[in-house]
Order: sequence, then C-alpha cells, then structure tokens
Amino acid sequence: MGSGVCGDTIFMSYKDLLPGLVSIVSAARRWISNARSVEESTLEDRAAFLNPEIRTGVVLLWLSGTLFAQQARPSEVPQNEVAQNQLQRDQATAAQKKSHLPRNSPAKKFYDTPVPLPAGKPGDLIRSAPLPYSLGVQAVRILYYSRSGNGDLVAASGVVLFPAGKPPAGGWPVIAWAHSLSGVARVCAPSLARKLLPVSFLSMYVNLGYAVVAPDYAGLGTSFRNAFADVRANTSDVIYSIPAARSAVPGLGPRWIAMGTGEGAMAVVGVAEMEYQAPDPSYLGGVAISRVTDLEDLLAPTGNQPHELPLLLAYGLKTAYPQFDASDVLTEQALPLYERLGEECGVSGVDKMPVTDMLKAHWEGNRFVQDYFRRNRLGMGPANGPLLVIGSEGEPSIIATTKVVARLCQQGDWVLFNRYAEYDPGRVIGDSVRDQMAWIQERFANRPARTNCSLQH
Repeated sequence: MGSGVCGDTIFMSYKDLLPGLVSIVSAARRWISNARSVEESTLEDRAAFLNPEIRTGVVLLWLSGTLFAQQARPSEVPQNEVAQNQLQRDQATAAQKKSHLPRNSPAKKFYDTPVPLPAGKPGDLIRSAPLPYSLGVQAVRILYYSRSGNGDLVAASGVVLFPAGKPPAGGWPVIAWAHSLSGVARVCAPSLARKLLPVSFLSMYVNLGYAVVAPDYAGLGTSFRNAFADVRANTSDVIYSIPAARSAVPGLGPRWIAMGTGEGAMAVVGVAEMEYQAPDPSYLGGVAISRVTDLEDLLAPTGNQPHELPLLLAYGLKTAYPQFDASDVLTEQALPLYERLGEECGVSGVDKMPVTDMLKAHWEGNRFVQDYFRRNRLGMGPANGPLLVIGSEGEPSIIATTKVVARLCQQGDWVLFNRYAEYDPGRVIGDSVRDQMAWIQERFANRPARTNCSLQH
C-alpha cells in the first residue's frame, strides 16, 4: 500500500467489510485447497480461477498479506526483541543510515563472517535463524556460500518463506525470488527490512502452497562488496540459495523456478543460461517481470533513469575490476557522491545532479565499461528451460526487452513474451498475476510450455 495511506484506517474498514466477504474468501480458499498441491492442479483448477468470485477472493487473500503485515508485531527470542525492533525501525529510513550494522545487534552477528572466509562450497549453509513474519507464513533467515562474478568464494544472505504446518508429500514447490535494485550498501539487504518487500506478493504465493527463497545478493547484508547488476554474480546467489534453503528448511521440495523483477529479471534470464551450462534437473524455468535488458541499455540516455545509475555502474565496475578507477568515467562533481554510495541506500543530493553531469565525455569507451557491458549481455548463450517474460508497453525499456527476447528466440530458447499496457512496473506485477500463476502451475504439473517466439522476429 502507498506510504501516504494510514494502515490503521484501511485495516478497520477492511474488518468492517469482513462479514460480506467471507463467502468470497472461503471460495478462494476452497479453490486453493481443492488443487491439493500445486503439482496436482489441473486445467479445471486454473479455469476455476477465472471465475470472478474466486479471483476476487485470491486477491483479497493477497491484500490481507499487506494489511496484516502492516499491523502484526510478531515476537522474537526475548533477549533479541528490543535490538531487533530498533534495527527494523532504522531500516525504514535506510536512505539516511550508514551501511555499518549496529555493533552488537543480532543482525550484525548473523551476517558477519570471519576474514578470510572459511573453506566451503557454493550452496553450503553457514547458519540460519528464525525470522518473525505473519499470516501463517514461516520465515527463516539464511547465510550461505556463493560465488562472485569473478569466481571467488563469498557469503550471501537471504530469507526462506514457507507455509505453516506440515509440508506436502515431496515438499513445498519452490520459487526463487530475485529482487530489483535496492542499493549496494550492507544495510540495503531486503532481508534486513522490516517487511520483506513485496510482502503481499510473496505472501500470496506462500498462501498458495509455495515456498519462496529470496536471496539478498552478496554484499547486501554480508561484508563482501556488492556487484551492481552483474548478472553472473546475482545469478550465482540465486542458484546457490536453493540448496542452502533446503538445508535450513527440510520441508522444501527439490523442484524450483526462478522469478524476479527489474535487476532480478535480468538475473532470472542469467539463471536459465547458467542452468544450460550446469543443468539442475529440478530447475523448471523462470518468470522475468519488467526491464529484461542489457546493462548498457539501462544507461542509454532516455531522460528517466534513476540518478544513482552512473554511480552504481562505477561501483559495480570497481567490484568486478579492482584496478578500475572511478575517476576515469565520473566527473569531479559526481565523485563525492560515489564515495558515499557504499554507505547509504540512496545518496542525499544525488537527485539534484543530472545524469549527464555525472559522466565524463566518451565514458562508454572505457575498456572496463566495455567488458562489463559484454559480460552482462543477455541471450548470448542458450537457456535451459522455458521463460515467461512480462513487460510494460509504455515503459521506455520495452524496446530493449523486445531486443533481448528476439535474441533468445533466435537461438531457439522457449519464450512466452506477454506485454501489458500499463507503464508502471508495480502495476504490471499485479495485473499479470493470473498469467504468472497459470504458467508456474504448468511447470510443476509437467505440462508443455507455451511460446510466442514466432511473433518476435
């Protein structure tokens, strides 16, 4: 819900309406229950979802995730309660906070690792801890081994969300959630936020019987340096979060799909490509929502990029290439902002400087920039498993997304590209939810994947 709306007011009006909505919500719950499990759902089950009453009920269940999450104040281990609640309040104003975690906080103890990192292999669980949540959704925070874009062993963090109660036979089907841009500082980790966003969206899938594994990306939460938009690094963090999550939550089933939005959508395509190189038979495909683009197209002069983009690019370049010098591409005015980027989620004053004033002339010719762009181009190698790509017709990046989809199709990948009229990616993620559900159910039910690649040439 928008930040300008009072949660108490909405919550009370929602409760007042409850008597008249019980039958609708009950019908939705029967639809979910009758499917028995996602893997056993049938075409008739999905057809039932088309019924307006059932669809409204599921949306209300989704909405309830937001409303109750705003109200709930679940308890934690008593000795951690005060420190944890204070940490969560601090994250609500992360744009004004520094990236170092409170010295003695439970979160700092959880995310910190020895230097050098002890021996381990990617996907191994380092530690896990219960995390307060709501709505019958169980949550566990995880810390695990992953690999950087350069192949170095790193520690990454994340959260596992799963239904309360006994898992079904074979375990809960798994959705790996790749998040969009949240910054590059330690405090920007989504798992540190008071509510793991998008809370209602993820809770909806948990209430439908899925487990959700939501990695932070290395350097968000942990003390390693984050690699902004490096598909290779983010992809590794997503893939290796799966075995780590299974170690922390034994009720997770073996089969999984990837889903993400924004920067996470790029990682979803990266997952499909990496799964071709080292196939996991339990991987079933991916859903990429909004801005499936090459990194260089994100920096194309459209006039509506986030002001931090040039700074974030330079930060990612320095992570990937330690010998890179940010002053080779950033202007003198931009360098002080760049120096603060690793300490804050959102640099104060950055919105007052046009993107064109941050970058030096001919910055794109820098050899490190060129190499970084090349290694983050999507569709340069075959993908394993089908992809559902969801885009916004009115968004400037739709042209770049169409280019990537055409490239995937031309090399024989199995892609279903759905385009929606809305400009706002936040609306598209909700308006496309019925198509997401149907596509995901088809994967876990072993049904043939659909494609419209013939229309993309």
